[in-house]
Amino acid sequence: MSQTPRAIYVLSDATAETAERVLRAGLAQFQDVSPEVRIFSLLRSDEQIEAVLKEAADAAALVIYTFVHPEQRSLLESRARVYQLETVDLIGSLMGRLSTFLGATPTGTPGLPKLNQAYFDRIEAVEFAVKHDDGQAVQGLHLADIVLVGLSRTSKTPLSTYLAQKGLKVANVPVVLGLPLPREIEQIDDTRIFGLTINVGALIRIRRARLKALNMPVDTDYARRDHIVRELSYARDIFAAHPSWPVIDVSEKAIEETAAIVLRYRDERLRAGRGVPDDDDFLD
Repeated sequence: MSQTPRAIYVLSDATAETAERVLRAGLAQFQDVSPEVRIFSLLRSDEQIEAVLKEAADAAALVIYTFVHPEQRSLLESRARVYQLETVDLIGSLMGRLSTFLGATPTGTPGLPKLNQAYFDRIEAVEFAVKHDDGQAVQGLHLADIVLVGLSRTSKTPLSTYLAQKGLKVANVPVVLGLPLPREIEQIDDTRIFGLTINVGALIRIRRARLKALNMPVDTDYARRDHIVRELSYARDIFAAHPSWPVIDVSEKAIEETAAIVLRYRDERLRAGRGVPDDDDFLD
């Protein structure tokens, strides 16, 4: 039986890659479930943790986290109780068991990252994705390695974050019924642009779940079938006007799967110079 999609927030004092991989492995065991997964990496201050928990409470989200400092884990748990949030600590109990078993004290250094150029590139890419999320800072679209275009709730933000953690600068631009795309997008090399689409049923479920999490009525235009059908039709018209953009259907795909498709075709297009390969993942 399918379940109503919910929100899951992943918090980490490092890149959050470990927590996200564990979560995705767990989610793979659940059929017909598409929770919204949001990644919050490099949380180093109490204020940052508090802000994310407050947002998680508004979304009635499950919080999964990896923090190496016991003080931060303790703070997160105490604040989560205040916000009545369910939490999963992926590393705390493991570190405790290892410390006892090995007779040693953990260093408490988040992620122990190697401070090489790749590390700094990844941090820069994450910051770029945040700055250029949901159509923000369109004047900087030409600096993006990848630009994602799609309707609201087609996984643009989590996909941008996931790709950013691989060191790619990713911007995403929303398709809004009746409004043209920003003119800046026409000035970008088409080989960097990807469209995202989704089927009607999946989009209705995701949007209704989002409205419910925000304690908003689910019968608004945002989640009504007739309105969503018009939105999808409008998005298809935009994509048809840009035939060199690959359009990926994210309806039944995990973020990792969609990211793999984007990266595979990006590599092929870079090698070919220009062109759109045929694939079943693209819309006809």
